[in-house]
Amino acid sequence: VLQAVPLTLTPPVSPSRRYRGLTLVLTFLCYTSYHLSRKPISIVKSQLHPNCSAVGPNPHNDSNSSAWCSWAPFDGDNYKELFGALDNAFLVAYAIGMFISGIFGERLPLRYYLSGGMVLSGLFTALFGLGYFWDIHVLWYFIIMQVCNGLVQTTGWPSVVACVGNWFGKGKRGLIMGIWNSHTSVGNILGSLIAGAWVSSAWGFSFVVPGIIIAVMGIICFFFLVEYPEDVGCSPPMHHDAGGVTSKEKDPEAVTSNEGPLSISGQSSGDHSSSPKEPAEEPEAISFLGALRIPGVVEFSLCLLFAKLVSYTFLYWLPLYIVNVAHFGAKEAGDLSTLFDVGGILGGIFAGLISDYTGGRATTCCVMLVVAAPMLFLYNHVGQNGIGTSIAMLIVCGALVNGPYALITTAVSADLGTHESLKGNAKALSTVTAIIDGTGSVGAALGPLLAGLISPTGWNNVFYMLIAADVLACLLLARVVVKEVRGWCGFMARKRGYVRT
Repeated sequence: VLQAVPLTLTPPVSPSRRYRGLTLVLTFLCYTSYHLSRKPISIVKSQLHPNCSAVGPNPHNDSNSSAWCSWAPFDGDNYKELFGALDNAFLVAYAIGMFISGIFGERLPLRYYLSGGMVLSGLFTALFGLGYFWDIHVLWYFIIMQVCNGLVQTTGWPSVVACVGNWFGKGKRGLIMGIWNSHTSVGNILGSLIAGAWVSSAWGFSFVVPGIIIAVMGIICFFFLVEYPEDVGCSPPMHHDAGGVTSKEKDPEAVTSNEGPLSISGQSSGDHSSSPKEPAEEPEAISFLGALRIPGVVEFSLCLLFAKLVSYTFLYWLPLYIVNVAHFGAKEAGDLSTLFDVGGILGGIFAGLISDYTGGRATTCCVMLVVAAPMLFLYNHVGQNGIGTSIAMLIVCGALVNGPYALITTAVSADLGTHESLKGNAKALSTVTAIIDGTGSVGAALGPLLAGLISPTGWNNVFYMLIAADVLACLLLARVVVKEVRGWCGFMARKRGYVRT
């Protein structure tokens, strides 16, 4: 008797691929909500101290103040310094907290750690906005909300990078994480659009709505995020195995770039255990000093300090710059500033793709930083000559500024966190990520602070500061770039020798 055999047009998707996809989507949405909740402050600044003469006549006949429509305490002539204080309250707390966040992230369940941080971040973001409805005009209230939010947001980056690193091996990591890292720009864009919807009517909602979104995403993460492949019976990627690259996951990058400083050397798979869970079950968490001794951690951390200084200066001050220089309204300036983040998405993907193809993470970053410096100069001098020029320059500058930043905080951090010197101990991922991003966050705190201090002397000086930071970031990678170039030269020499024989 013949039985009908059901036909399937597509092969069944393995559980490992399904969980990988779920991990990418969830961590993407989680960190999108983190940046979504950070962006409103840059949009609302122009509303806290607007141009009152453009609003209309002063309804308070007993006052001749030109800042009658401003929100106290930001109605004085020192409003830029106060805005800088708000930015730094968040960023300094974030930078300090990041250095210890990775240590906690390795010792606590990532799902609990990440979800709890997101819910608390939503609470403090909403409380900042409620200051509008509660008619609060005390600077310290807003400062405290920013400090608390900065501390709890440090739970995010080490956790999501560690989760993605636990599921994905080194092959094509740059491209995958370059696409995945677009959550930073997507969050900034959505944050700008959401904040802009209420900035001119009731700016408190510009914070309350993003606060609700990140809290809801934290609850979703708690119920659905899977931290380790072993938790659901899946095989871990190659860097979890103590013996190096296994035959189960062939890494094309291990062959072509094993001379580079970030590669995981290909070793024999003879030591591969039939049970991949055992070697990774009880590794000791790496110490702070131990993580610093991993080759490349110090160089990339210091490079990120200056790269993130530039990126976060744009994040917090670009809308105000557009308002002051191009004379757009608050909502229009916020919408236009999203193009910088659109460029950031393209730059992150491009940087990941090129670094995967060449095996040179440091060289890719260095080239983009070198080109970014003159482009920043051009944007400041010709970027406001027309709407078309402004759009093109913002996209190009966003790609060149955020490309290296995205590559270092994702693929480079994951490479270093699974470096061959760790002998398969993937528990270093969270600590290494926290050290790199924590050092970068010091620059993120310095950038807006310096912009607030320098901008009264002219926006030209702000851009000179940003260009100098880009050049310094490039110089700090010089040693790693030289090592990569020597590796390529050695590989090509051996390749030519093989061809002759």
